[in-house]
Amino acid sequence: MANVIVCVKQVIDPEAPPASFKIDAAANKVVPPTGISPVLDPYAEYAVEAALKIKDTVGGKITAVSLGTGQLRDVVKKPLSMGADELVLLEDEAFAGGDSWSTAYALAMAIKKLGEYDLILCGREASDWNAGQVGSGIAEILELPSVTLVKKIEIIDGKARVERATDNGYEVIEVSLPALLSISHEIGEPRYPTIKGIMAAKKKEPISWAPGDIGVEPSQIGVAGRRTKLTKLFQPVREGKCEIIEGESPEDAGANLAKRLREAKIL
Repeated sequence: MANVIVCVKQVIDPEAPPASFKIDAAANKVVPPTGISPVLDPYAEYAVEAALKIKDTVGGKITAVSLGTGQLRDVVKKPLSMGADELVLLEDEAFAGGDSWSTAYALAMAIKKLGEYDLILCGREASDWNAGQVGSGIAEILELPSVTLVKKIEIIDGKARVERATDNGYEVIEVSLPALLSISHEIGEPRYPTIKGIMAAKKKEPISWAPGDIGVEPSQIGVAGRRTKLTKLFQPVREGKCEIIEGESPEDAGANLAKRLREAKIL
C-alpha cells in the first residue's frame, strides 16, 4: 500500500494558437486567450499516471492537490476521473501571482496538513512557466529526498527504486520513503478517463482550503511571498529574410549559393 500525493495545476492550453496569447506588458502578466478553456497541465497528467501505476501495482490512496484561482471544476477534477481518490484545492486570491518559492511553500504546508504520505509526485515542470522548480522546493521545505526526471518507479520494502532519464540513457536510483519525485513524460502516456470515472468525479466534491486552513499568513504566499522579481515579460519577435540565388543553370546557381554562404560566413 502506498499513500501518494500528486501536485497538479490548471494552465492556459499550451496547444492554443500562438496568435491567441497576449501579454499585459505593464502588469507583466499573460492575458488568458478568449474562448479557449484552460486545461490540466499536461506534465501534471504524467505525474497522475505515475501515481495510478503505483496504485495498480501495490494499492493505496491518491490525493491530488491543486493551487490557484478560478479553477474550473471540469478541469481540476480530471485526476479524479482518471482514478485519484481525493482532490484538495488551495483556492484564495492570496495564492495568486506567486513564484516558485511561494507556490512550493503553500503546497508544502498543505501536504504537511494532509499528514501521512509515502510519495509526493510532481510533473517535471509546468507548461506555462516551464521553471521546473516547485517540486524540488517542496522537497527542500519538507526536508525530503527527491529525484527529478523519473521515468519508472518500483516500490520495494519501503523504498522507491526509480529510473531517472538522462541525455544518454537513464540512471537507477534507490531512495528511502517518504520522498518527492518529479515525473518525466517517459513514464508513459496518461490514461483516458473512463465514463465511470467521469461520473464518479462529478459526484465527488473537492476539499477547499484557504491560507488559514494550512497555517500560513497571506504575507507568506502568492505575490506577497515572492522571492523573485519579474522585470520583463514579452513575446519574442522573430523576423526572417529570404534571398533568391539565381544562375544561368542549376550548376551556376549552386556555385552562386556556395559563394553567398561563404560571404555570410555560414560555410
